[in-house]
Formats: sequence, structure tokens, C-alpha cells
Amino acid sequence: MAILRNLLVLSLAISVNAWAPVSRAVTRSKVTQSASSAGMGIIIAGAPASGKGTQCERIKEDYGVVHLSTGDLLRAAVAAKSPLGMEAKDYMDSGKLVPDQLVIDLVAEKLASEECAKCGWLLDGFPRTRAQAEALAAQGAKVDCFVSLEVPDEALVERVVGRRTDPVTGKIYHTKFDPPPAGEIADRVTQRSDDTEEKVRVRLDQFKTNVAAVSDFYSGVMTVLNGNQAKDVVYGQVKGALDKVKASKAPASAPANSKVVAGNTWEGHPPSA
Repeated sequence: MAILRNLLVLSLAISVNAWAPVSRAVTRSKVTQSASSAGMGIIIAGAPASGKGTQCERIKEDYGVVHLSTGDLLRAAVAAKSPLGMEAKDYMDSGKLVPDQLVIDLVAEKLASEECAKCGWLLDGFPRTRAQAEALAAQGAKVDCFVSLEVPDEALVERVVGRRTDPVTGKIYHTKFDPPPAGEIADRVTQRSDDTEEKVRVRLDQFKTNVAAVSDFYSGVMTVLNGNQAKDVVYGQVKGALDKVKASKAPASAPANSKVVAGNTWEGHPPSA
């Protein structure tokens, strides 16, 4: 009888576990627990054509952080056929927008990776709304620096309308600031269908609708820069802001001519109060 009773208990336990609901809340809990990291957490924000992409490349090169964009994360998750990726694919295949929470889960999942924890991370143009910023914070993502690039509307329109792309190499030129070489390349460059003044002004209006609330959320770590300058000048200011953050995160070093001995007491010059 005892054997039969034990088998019945085991059978019930297996049955309960098999039907237990599986939710992303479990994933979020894990992400929250592992989201803190020694690397910097950086967000760079700005209107379309404000120069975010150019600055991101320099930041990634100099600081070794992981550059993240939501579009890349979605495509990678779908290609990998991960649970979040397959959920996103259902929305994408049906022509629907991927819900904010699913995007947040994808971002948080990546931020919790060993790579991001070790190297730090750089989010490009995300979050775009206060609700996204709050949800990302709830997942445990700690932002050390929020860089906002400000460029006048007329300058942004000029940058966008003049953009041309080489369909062969993918290189982007500008009719005024960086014209394509005359001849074959100049003849084949194309303009994106949405790079018109009318459409860029719509995108600018959408950006302005949300940027104030996002900036307010990150006001304690925000650095506002004039993006309407030479890209090297802008980067010099970006680097200055990030170097301060990096220095503030560095562990305190022992005073000169001192060493730590048993009991964490100091020999040599005592540390300053």
C-alpha cells in the first residue's frame, strides 16, 4: 500500500508541473536579478538625422560597449526562433506593431547577457516614450548616461532631404555635405521614398511628442549637447560626458604609498576622511 501511495503522490506532482502556466514574468524576474553590471549603461537620443548613428559608432569603438537597436534585436530573435522572437514574428507576420512590453522584454533579455554585463551597453534611440522608459527601469536596467543631441528642425530637414544611398555599396552620401563621386556612382545613387521634407516633418512631430517625457525621466543622468556642430566636435563633448561617468564608476583606489593589511587597516598614509 505504501508503494502505491508514493506512486500516486509522484503522479500527481508530475501532472501539476506539466500544466503549470509558463509566463514571461519568470523571465523578467531573472533579468531584473542579473541586470546590474560594472559596464556603463548609455542611451543616446535625438531626432531623425541628428547624428546618433555616427556618434554610436565612435562610442562603441572607444568604450567597447554593446550597441543595441530594437530593430536588430527583433530580427535576431526571430532568426534564432527564440520564444520571444516567435511571439514577435506572429505580430510582424500579421502586419501588427510589436507591443511595447515584448520589445522591453527583448531589450532586458539582452541587457542581462554576460556580454552586456561585462562590457556595458548603448541603446540607440530607445526608449522612445516615458512608458517604455518606466518599463525598462522596472526590468532592472540602470542607465548611467542619457545623451540628448539637439539639432534645429531646418538643419534636420536639410540633412534628410539631401541624403542619397549607393544601392551597390550601401554607402550614404549627401548632395551638399558629402556628394557622391561624379560619374557612375553619382548616376546610380537613390533617395529613400520617406526622405522628403513633408515626411521628415511628420517624423519630427512624432519625436517631439514623446521626447520631453523621456528626457524628464532621465533628467538625473542627462547630458544635452548641440548636435548642430562638426561631428568630431560633438563627439569630443560626448566623450567628455562619458569619461566622467566612467571615472565615477571606477572602484576607489588605495592611497599612494599605502597598502592594505589584515583587518582592512592601512599602513603608510591613512586615507582621507
